[in-house]
Amino acid sequence: MLDLPFVWAAIIALAVLIYTLLDGFDLGVGILFPFARNAEDRGRMMGAIAPVWDGNETWLVLGGGGLLAVFPLAYAVIFSALYAPIMIMLLALIFRGVAFEFRWQGARAAAIWDRAFALGSLVAAFAQGVTLGALVQGVPVEGRAYAGGWWDWLTPFSLFTGAALVVGYALQGAGWLILKTDARVQNLAYDLARLLAPAFLFAIAVVSLWTPLLDDDYAAKWLSWPRIAYVAVVPALVAFAGVVLLRGVWREREASPFFATQALFVLSFVGLGISFYPFIVPHSVTIWQAAAPHASLVFLLVGACVLVPVVLAYTAYVYFVFRGKTPVDHEGYG
Repeated sequence: MLDLPFVWAAIIALAVLIYTLLDGFDLGVGILFPFARNAEDRGRMMGAIAPVWDGNETWLVLGGGGLLAVFPLAYAVIFSALYAPIMIMLLALIFRGVAFEFRWQGARAAAIWDRAFALGSLVAAFAQGVTLGALVQGVPVEGRAYAGGWWDWLTPFSLFTGAALVVGYALQGAGWLILKTDARVQNLAYDLARLLAPAFLFAIAVVSLWTPLLDDDYAAKWLSWPRIAYVAVVPALVAFAGVVLLRGVWREREASPFFATQALFVLSFVGLGISFYPFIVPHSVTIWQAAAPHASLVFLLVGACVLVPVVLAYTAYVYFVFRGKTPVDHEGYG
């Protein structure tokens, strides 16, 4: 018999991963926005993400909506525990989206909206990282309800993961600009990537060493024998991707910096899956405990079997249509 809670956990995990890979680089471009030398470069940077940025956020809606519909207990616990950083993230994304649209409407206010776009991108990325770090720490649950305090999410670990995700998204953005632009903007992206790449690898190493210290269960999953023999492949692949990234940045390759960074995000996500499973709320609620009734899972899975392939096809089509370098004279969209 098909294990529907596990299938749905995989679908939601896939949606969150795709969101991180796609919206991560356009948030990263926003984070790097203040480093542009002039209005023309800023326009080129925005042009590199203009056709895809709003579609990228579809996956966040799918992940959050799926969590509510399929794992309502986990949704209630997570949002109760992490209400503040999640609301900050959503408000920043809204603010960023408004700034993106308004900056094209007139030169007079463009400088204001440029700053708003950069700030919204930075805050959204940091809030996502804090949310992730707080979730990794674990969420106390008693009687199917959150049992912690209002400020439990605010810890040194969550603040570090927030900063780490900002660096990671910025590196994604630099890789995307290297891939999609040339001349002055591409050279700027290479310069920034040379600083961001070692910083991100350092952040991955710190989080990887810090996580097993947070809980004995994490330590057992990564360091106990014989599990360590199986999971060791993940840090080995991280090291390989890190070498590819550094070589690509320093030798000024166009494709490898972006795709090596994406590989690092995928491997980090796999590491999270190893640490979390079988919990959807770490240390408190498993995916089976949080799942909706069987009939609801079946009904929703039928819809997902239609919706997810359509969204994937649309996303692939958009990236295919807008492949290649961003035009130098890009003025916006509409």
